[in-house]
Amino acid sequence: MKKNLIVLTISLCLVLMVSSMGVFAQDKKINVGAKNFTEQYILGNMLSILLEANGFEVSEKMGTGSAITREGLLTGQTDLYAEYTGTASLVYLKHEEVITEPDVLYEKVKKEDLEKNGIVWLERSNINNTYAIAITEEKAEAKGIYTLSDLAEYVNQNQDLIWAIDHEFAERADGLPGMAEHYGMNIPKDNIRTMDVGLTYEALDRGQADIMMVFATDGKIKRYDLHVLEDDKFFFPVYNICVTVREEVLEQYPEIEEILKPIADLTDDIMQELNYQVDTTGLPEKLVAKNFLTEQGYLD
Repeated sequence: MKKNLIVLTISLCLVLMVSSMGVFAQDKKINVGAKNFTEQYILGNMLSILLEANGFEVSEKMGTGSAITREGLLTGQTDLYAEYTGTASLVYLKHEEVITEPDVLYEKVKKEDLEKNGIVWLERSNINNTYAIAITEEKAEAKGIYTLSDLAEYVNQNQDLIWAIDHEFAERADGLPGMAEHYGMNIPKDNIRTMDVGLTYEALDRGQADIMMVFATDGKIKRYDLHVLEDDKFFFPVYNICVTVREEVLEQYPEIEEILKPIADLTDDIMQELNYQVDTTGLPEKLVAKNFLTEQGYLD
């Protein structure tokens, strides 16, 4: 009888242990965010795939603008997403100083965002997806425009260039208003066409626009044979990608830092190629993300 009681007790303990482990595993839930353009969708899917491969139940909130994505992190609607150092410094932390040294900007943003907002910046990647201005190679040669200073000189004498930019760039301090002021460009408002990012390339390709905003890692730059104008007066800050995560989430799941380390290994060339696969060949962002992580040995 005593032996049976011992066996029963052990069995009950095992059942409770397994049950507890099941509940614990189910409790590893996390919400991943991403902004509303190709690179962010790829990065968001990378985060989700890496976390799922390590036992997390992931929910996603992707496809929102910068302000909404950031607010989601601050309010706890999302737990983590990939952010840019330059955006944080100029837009979220409201600094006017343009810092062009990647490590200096990263350390400053990392310290201030943690102290003020409880947001942790994980390891900095080498991706610098800064804003840039581009025109076709043909137009660059025809009009002698190779730098932003060249562009300023041209637009101040001529009013024939039509701009295709997205709504956010049209309003941001580190976007068109700040750039125009920095370079002394007098851009007629009637020459500015705001539209979704994906439509700007089509507008240029169809001759409906002459000049556009691009991201430095955009895969479509190669596809549309564009010339990226040199930022010769250093207006645009560095925009290194880092995973940002709420402090309490990282404290609960400290393993996240190691799990998401592959993001820090990404470079401009890698990111432009991944963007190209989505934007030019039409592959889904999730498939591109999974293929890359598998090929690099980050997934079994």
